[in-house]
Amino acid sequence: MMNSLNPLPRYKRMGGYSMIEEFEEELDDSKGLQLWLSDLSTDSATRNLGAVLIGIGGMLGFIIGIMLISGNVSDILSGQVEQSGGTADVEGIVVSELVSNSSGAEGISEIDVLLYDEDGIVIGSDSTDSGGRFSIEDVPRRSVKLEVAHPGNITVQVLLIPGDHSQITITLREGDGVQELDMEGESYLSESVLIATIFAIFTLLTGLAGILGGIEARKGISYKKTWGLAFLGLWSGGLMFVGPLFTLSGMGLVGLSRRQFYDVHSKED
Repeated sequence: MMNSLNPLPRYKRMGGYSMIEEFEEELDDSKGLQLWLSDLSTDSATRNLGAVLIGIGGMLGFIIGIMLISGNVSDILSGQVEQSGGTADVEGIVVSELVSNSSGAEGISEIDVLLYDEDGIVIGSDSTDSGGRFSIEDVPRRSVKLEVAHPGNITVQVLLIPGDHSQITITLREGDGVQELDMEGESYLSESVLIATIFAIFTLLTGLAGILGGIEARKGISYKKTWGLAFLGLWSGGLMFVGPLFTLSGMGLVGLSRRQFYDVHSKED
């Protein structure tokens, strides 16, 4: 009678599968994973593969850096803008003066736009379209004067360097005389070139650091040096996320095999 009141064994209540057996299987799986990771951490192929991945990530960044620099003329590296031999388009719009909230500031069609060089020779011209827009193509990149003259309006003359401004707005006002505007000193092109050059050099150097990080990982001497160079290589951003993905994967493998490095191994001993 007493036996009939005893609870059923745990493995019977679970359909013939005991929790002890389940725990033992999970323990075996955990031990198997630990053994697998332990094998990877001691296998030199893990470190070598990490070195290759870090090197690939750095190489992609290095190539992007070279492309960014070679995409500009050599004078850009010294912060100088090409003054001869290059051309650019001069584009803009001619609008009427804003008289009130309901009139003015509209594009004027069939307005002649002339472009003069420093000697006063006409080197380009165009007539505005129905929206008041004009475009003079392939103008040498040197100081020029743009002139818009129309009967009954003040003549507008603008000094500029082609390519320094994406669009030029000319406002015609009723009256006589000449209005001169100097837009040569308003360009931020040189600053933009400087920033682009700094970014290109930074990409180049961080890509080089990634390559050196891969070499250091292959040597297996200094774990700290390898990790530091690989971290710098992350900032090269080769092909946006592809390069950093290679570098991060390599760093993960290097971190797994950190005991293979001489400085880590000797310290633990």
